[in-house]
Amino acid sequence: MTATEPTLVALVTGGATGIGAACCRALAQAGFTVGIHYRSSAEKAEALQAELGGETFLVAADLATEAGVDAVYEAVRARGPLEVLVNNAGATVDAPLFSAKLADFDQIVATNMRSVWYLTKRLSRLMMRRRSGRIIHISSVVGSTGNPTQSAYGMTKAAIDNLTKTLAWELADYGILVNAVAPGFVETRMTADLTDGIRDGILARVPLKRMGTPNEVAAMVRFLATEGTYCTGGVFHVNGGMHGG
Repeated sequence: MTATEPTLVALVTGGATGIGAACCRALAQAGFTVGIHYRSSAEKAEALQAELGGETFLVAADLATEAGVDAVYEAVRARGPLEVLVNNAGATVDAPLFSAKLADFDQIVATNMRSVWYLTKRLSRLMMRRRSGRIIHISSVVGSTGNPTQSAYGMTKAAIDNLTKTLAWELADYGILVNAVAPGFVETRMTADLTDGIRDGILARVPLKRMGTPNEVAAMVRFLATEGTYCTGGVFHVNGGMHGG
């Protein structure tokens, strides 16, 4: 971009905490105007906006609803040319299949899969008009390996991997690159409550013998957002070696 061009926008869903917040920091450092989407973490989103400064903006919405996705579309369209969409927002309610609740399944699917499909459908239009853009889905190693008690979560992440490959074909003619980043077990709010026994069991499957960090995932997102010009349709695993993809 040149001095006469508007700063390009990067939107990160679920951007107030964990991997999302790390992605916001990395993309702001790369020179983007970052949109921080959040649903309920208003205080943390506001603190991150203050930290990043500049033209960083907040978007509050429930992406599991059609109205929420439409509100995000209007907010982003009003801010300037969208170059990067990071679909990071996600949810899980872990339970064995026999005790899992249908309502929890529906919420996981709505947040992790339906919202990603619909938000990408809406926002990719803004990229198609410019014939440029990067769409990056945050998937999970669980989408490839499976994990006990995470049947619904794993299903949605496997679907995201497939969506990545399909959209890479559909959007290539518009200059849009579509990739996924699949973290392994990362030190976030979702893993903070693991018991020592479960944590030790996970680390036994990781050659590097440690959890990853949000910044390590964000580094891959930044690469795909700013470089990676011959990368599309890929699922990039950041998992310390526990799965090779």
